[in-house]
Amino acid sequence: MGSRGLCLQGKCSRIESVKSWVEISEERLAENYGVLTRAAGADVAVMGVVKADAYGHGAALCGPVLARAGAEWLGVADAVEGAAARAALLAAGMDRAHQPRVMTMSGMLGDDADAIVEHDLTPVVWNLRQMELLAAAVKRCGRTALPVHLEMDSGMTRQGVCIEDLPEVLGWLAAHKELVLDGVMTHFASAEVAGSEQTRVQRERFGAAVQAVRDAGLRPEWVHAGASSTVDNDIAEGSLCRLREVAAGVGARAMVRAGIALYGYCLPLEGAGARAAVCERLRPVMTWKTRVIDVREIAAGDAVGYNATFVAKQAMRLALLPVGYSDGLRRELSSTNARAGGWVMVRGERAAIVGRVSMNLTVVDVTGIAGVQVGDEVVLVGDGVTADDHARVAGTISYEILCGVRADWRVAV
Repeated sequence: MGSRGLCLQGKCSRIESVKSWVEISEERLAENYGVLTRAAGADVAVMGVVKADAYGHGAALCGPVLARAGAEWLGVADAVEGAAARAALLAAGMDRAHQPRVMTMSGMLGDDADAIVEHDLTPVVWNLRQMELLAAAVKRCGRTALPVHLEMDSGMTRQGVCIEDLPEVLGWLAAHKELVLDGVMTHFASAEVAGSEQTRVQRERFGAAVQAVRDAGLRPEWVHAGASSTVDNDIAEGSLCRLREVAAGVGARAMVRAGIALYGYCLPLEGAGARAAVCERLRPVMTWKTRVIDVREIAAGDAVGYNATFVAKQAMRLALLPVGYSDGLRRELSSTNARAGGWVMVRGERAAIVGRVSMNLTVVDVTGIAGVQVGDEVVLVGDGVTADDHARVAGTISYEILCGVRADWRVAV
């Protein structure tokens, strides 16, 4: 596998490789966080989600940037990511007392419990098995209590406590002092759809569940729901106003969990009245680059790539790139004579992908781009060719494109 580099623009370091590298703009990431916090309002906290290696952007880089930008919380998938986030914050010069809180959001197995307690992570829980494992770990580690956040399944049917099981779970929490209910949360399945009936039902169920928590005598410090689209959709339907009301009802602070928007992307809002007012102010954080490794002239009738899916109709000049689907450049970006595929940017101009994207190599058309030569930088994702552009051609979403960019990386001396 080739190597990827990571570079903080505006800093003194640059990380680069022969094959391909990623540049991460610290400035844009901090600015995006500021856009989201201002949109949410001073009374709503914004969690910085850095799970899945910060959506392919490098959690070790992005976590400290978000912490310095004011994030009180970082969101990760599991205990392994949580421990890595703690280590990155420590390496960035932040001692434990001054680090953001770190939430593990995607469940746990028995082996995770001790790590969660050891690294002072805040787990999301929703069943007795999880809570019993954590309570046992608290006792083994000699800790007095561990804050947890209880997820409600308000209608997404993925994870969370079902409403009918809520009394048993709340009763357990009230009776066992090893765990402290620090927060209550849910996740909306259709937050990007303005006027969604599913979201309306989920809000009602979540509001009732939070009231049940209060009735059980529990007083969480946090109530949170939704993701990036919840902030963007607030203009259309006042999502955050309702979240504030639910949180205020139990004397808690409201919070939203921002993920993809931090990195400059949003799912398109759907439905009447939808307007991506927040997303319009965000800028992509990642630029993925490679270099031309060969240039050749071909004649009309020459076939390009596997299975001759593209045959030149006239003379062409082609550039060869040392990346392919093993690096995350999707095979769906391939082209044929009958179907246009994706493109990259060479010398500031579009260069269409020609033929099939293969495992480690891709051919692009530079016929109309003057002076292209071996060693030229090529933008795979960045200005002129975004992750959204890749996603539209590949029939997927920008999340998958960004998370799929992969390779080893090294620090250039």
